[in-house]
Amino acid sequence: MRYVLPNRCVCCDGAVPARTPDALVCGLCRSRWRPLAPGCKRCGQPCPPVGPCRFCDAWPDALRWVRSAVWLGDEARGVVHHLKYEGYHALVDPMADRIARGRPPGADLLVPIPLATRRARARGYNQAALLANALAERWAIPCDPRFLRRIRETRSQTDLEPTRRHANVRGAFRARGPIRDRAGGRELRIILVDDVLTTGATVAAAAGALRDAGWEWVGAVTFARATPFGVRGMLDAASLLTS
Repeated sequence: MRYVLPNRCVCCDGAVPARTPDALVCGLCRSRWRPLAPGCKRCGQPCPPVGPCRFCDAWPDALRWVRSAVWLGDEARGVVHHLKYEGYHALVDPMADRIARGRPPGADLLVPIPLATRRARARGYNQAALLANALAERWAIPCDPRFLRRIRETRSQTDLEPTRRHANVRGAFRARGPIRDRAGGRELRIILVDDVLTTGATVAAAAGALRDAGWEWVGAVTFARATPFGVRGMLDAASLLTS
C-alpha cells in the first residue's frame, strides 16, 4: 500500500515529510492524539470528585492496573481503523511508540487479547498481537500469546451497546496456569495488550480467565480509550482551537 500511496498520511491524506518516507501518520495528526489526564489510579478513567470509580469497580481483583495512551478521537480512531480492518501493519509502530512512553509497573510478560477464530481467519492477523510484539521490542519484555485463548466465538464488541458487552465476552477466554520467575520464585506478572478500551469488558473477561487459572496479578495497556461524553466535548472544543 505504501508504494501505491507514498508519503501520504492515512488520517488526513496530507504529505508526509521526505525525511520520514516510511511514516504513515504525519506529525500534525500525531500531535492531535490527546493523552489521558491523571484519573483513577487503577484504570485511569476520569473520576468524580468523591466516591469510588464506577468504571472499574466490578472488575476482577486480579486486574490491578489498566492504562491507555490516548483518547479515541478522530485521528486515533482513523489509525485504529486502518490497522484493524485495512491491513496497515506498519501503524503499530507509531501506536507502540506512544504506549511505550510509560512502562507498565512490574511487567514480566505481554499477552495479546486473542481474536475469535473465525475473525482471525478472515482477517489473517490479530492487531493486538502485532501491537504486543512491537511493545515487546520497545520494553524488552517477552510476548507470548499462548497463555490466553478464546474458546468460543463472540459478536464484535463494536456492534453492541455498552450494557451488552460484558455478557458477550463472559466465559469467552481460557488461560494457562501461572509460571514463576526461576531466579526469585515469584509469580510472573502478565500485561494484556489490546488496541482500544471501551467499557473494559474484554480485558476484564480476559483477566477473569487468568484469575481462574491461578494468576494473581494482571495489568493491561491499550493504544486508545473510548471517550466519555464529557471528555468528548472537551476534546472537540480543543480540536477547534488547534485546527
